[in-house]
Amino acid sequence: MLMDNRSRNRRRVTENHLLRILVFFLLQYHLWISLSFVNATSNVYIVYMGVKKYEDPATTTKSHHKILSTLLGSKEAAKDSILYSYKHGFSGFAARLTKTEAEKVAELPGVVQVMPNQILKLHTTRSWEFIGLNSHSSDNLLTESNMGEGTIIGVIDTGVWPESESFNDNGIGPVPSHWKGICQEGEQFNSSNCNRKLIGARWFMKGMVDMIKRPIKTIQNKEFLSPRDAIGHGTHTASIAAGNFVDKASYKGLASGLARGGAPLAHLAIYKACWATGCSDVDILKAFDKAINDGVDIISVSVGYDIPLFSYIDQRDSIAIGSFHAISNGITVVSSAGNDGPISQTISNTAPWLITVGATTIDRAFLAAITLGNNQTLWGISIDTTKENRGFTDLTYSERIAADNADSSAEDCQLGSLNATLAAGKIILCFSKSATHKIGTAEVSVQQAGGVGLIFAQYRANGLEPCFLIPCIKVDYEVGTQILSYIRKASSPIAKLGFPKTVIGKWVSPKVASFSSRGPSSMSPSVLKPDMVAPGVDILAAYSPVGAKDSTIEYALQSGTSMACPHVAGIAALIKSVHKDWSPAAIRSALVTTASQFGTDGMNIFEEGPTHKEADPFDMGGGHVNPNKAMYPGLVYNITTQDYVQFLCSMGYNNASISNLTRKTVICLEHGINLNLNLPSITIPNLRKKATVTRTVTNVGHINSVYKAVVRAPYGIKMRIEPQVLRFNKTTRVISYKVRFFSTQKNVQGDYTFGSLTWTDGENFVKSSIAIRAVKFQSYSYA
Repeated sequence: MLMDNRSRNRRRVTENHLLRILVFFLLQYHLWISLSFVNATSNVYIVYMGVKKYEDPATTTKSHHKILSTLLGSKEAAKDSILYSYKHGFSGFAARLTKTEAEKVAELPGVVQVMPNQILKLHTTRSWEFIGLNSHSSDNLLTESNMGEGTIIGVIDTGVWPESESFNDNGIGPVPSHWKGICQEGEQFNSSNCNRKLIGARWFMKGMVDMIKRPIKTIQNKEFLSPRDAIGHGTHTASIAAGNFVDKASYKGLASGLARGGAPLAHLAIYKACWATGCSDVDILKAFDKAINDGVDIISVSVGYDIPLFSYIDQRDSIAIGSFHAISNGITVVSSAGNDGPISQTISNTAPWLITVGATTIDRAFLAAITLGNNQTLWGISIDTTKENRGFTDLTYSERIAADNADSSAEDCQLGSLNATLAAGKIILCFSKSATHKIGTAEVSVQQAGGVGLIFAQYRANGLEPCFLIPCIKVDYEVGTQILSYIRKASSPIAKLGFPKTVIGKWVSPKVASFSSRGPSSMSPSVLKPDMVAPGVDILAAYSPVGAKDSTIEYALQSGTSMACPHVAGIAALIKSVHKDWSPAAIRSALVTTASQFGTDGMNIFEEGPTHKEADPFDMGGGHVNPNKAMYPGLVYNITTQDYVQFLCSMGYNNASISNLTRKTVICLEHGINLNLNLPSITIPNLRKKATVTRTVTNVGHINSVYKAVVRAPYGIKMRIEPQVLRFNKTTRVISYKVRFFSTQKNVQGDYTFGSLTWTDGENFVKSSIAIRAVKFQSYSYA
């Protein structure tokens, strides 16, 4: 019996041991299979090869096939793998590869970088008159430039609704001879949809399809596999930049007037690279590549990244790479700053060759009256024109009708937080405590609980959203508190919500929009961003009826830096029409140095948002765009492609990587922060004791001019200008000067302080914003 037990025990030990060994091998096999599957799974990668080596696009494409065929084994496999060849503005391709294949491609000669594809996000009747471009005046940039005639603006966005009256070609001149683009056909879009205004359209979807792993048409109920816009964003931005004249345009009767773009006689080329889920790097790069080859003069791209940002030579920043090649070809690129304000360091599109635009308000509001039962009338804002429930109605505060008294979510009317029995038939007052809780969410919550109206109290966050279910009015905390005081005092509080009406010229403006992303740049703090601000709040422009979910909607009110960007793109097109030989840097300089820092009340521009403080250069860059002064700025700060190359050197990129951006071998001369890039601003993020900055100006005004320096030094900083007088004549058109900065702060670690340097001849005032941060500890610097 004992022997049998011992034998059984030995067998059990042996069996357990063998079982462990089997499990170990099974786990190893499973791990090997998993790793093999990961390596075998293909994804789209961007293979970036820098500046093209061949002028012939077909030869460039063949070189891509040859490179990839050495890895995949045949040209047929290479052709099947490649989604796009980039062969016009630069060289490279997007291909479907496994991780292992991508790693091997990165080692091939001529390949700069291999990066995975990723998604970026999408970031009018009154605004043009507000900034001084009155179409009825004979003395402004609009008329002097003949409204942008002959220039081509390329818009990289969600496409276009070609039937919009904003894209009619009445009065538009012939297609420019330098145009080489096409009108690409697709779903519900054919060549007849293009005309002398809308001269070209393309669409790009391969990168997005690979990212979402399903057909595009599954991402929403309606999408078009063509340049046709199903969202509305691209139609809106394109019509802001260069929409033709449309009389009596409005949004449901609001903001009625003459709609037009900044350059109404300019031509438009549409590059649909964005869809409901965003924009793919692969498609954005292809859009840039095609736009460069097609012959556009200006590119408007209202798209960007979230922080943390990628470096400018990193292929994951497709906008920085694509725009670098665009400006190298003389094309001005205008981009949006992002909508993550008012938090600092949220600015996107920070590459120094881009024009980055923040958003401001204009002097127009849509007022709606709130009449209380005590005959007191208070005012809010609304774009809701629904006719239902506009008489006196019971009024209550959301906290009083909470579904759960222990849950504070009823205060701002979050979904499911209200008692349906107590809310039924009443107007509900809600207090939002954050900018992320939107009026639309509160509207749904109130309507689902049986409420018939909404008063939404929120700090001054810009931009109005339409309410489709019940009447809605937005108020600030002061008005909201007055209404709440009435509710608490009245035995049976009631209110009546009035219809909105358009009111112009009654408010101080512009103000920097609360949502507009702020500097300093987290990637290159020595480059001041944004460059400037422009109208971007409640802008009326053309829209897609599919995007509006209402076939009667032809024009919509939209807010965002996406709307500010095409304002500046349109102005850049006007300047290009007047000054055909100006570089992108000269156009940017003219816009930045002539921008305004003052509101309609003559005081400094303020920002909207929680603090409501005076705006500084990290809020508005050089200031609010002033197109008429930008036409003749007096002096400009020019920058060459080589200057940008040395700036990249200063950021620590090696010679070989940067050489692939140019046709020449790069030898880096700058190391550490480069303060001497010839920007129309000066930013020193880590001034320890002293620093010297050099700038060079080119006279584009009167031949014989004398400019004197006017200095407003930042607090705690001394400035010395050498020379203090610039004398220009026929032989002297370009002059350099130095600015020496000295920190007077001895015992504290400083924060940014702001000042300016203005060169004036008595007629022109060429102003550069200055931002200085005095530091005492090396570990705290940005070096």
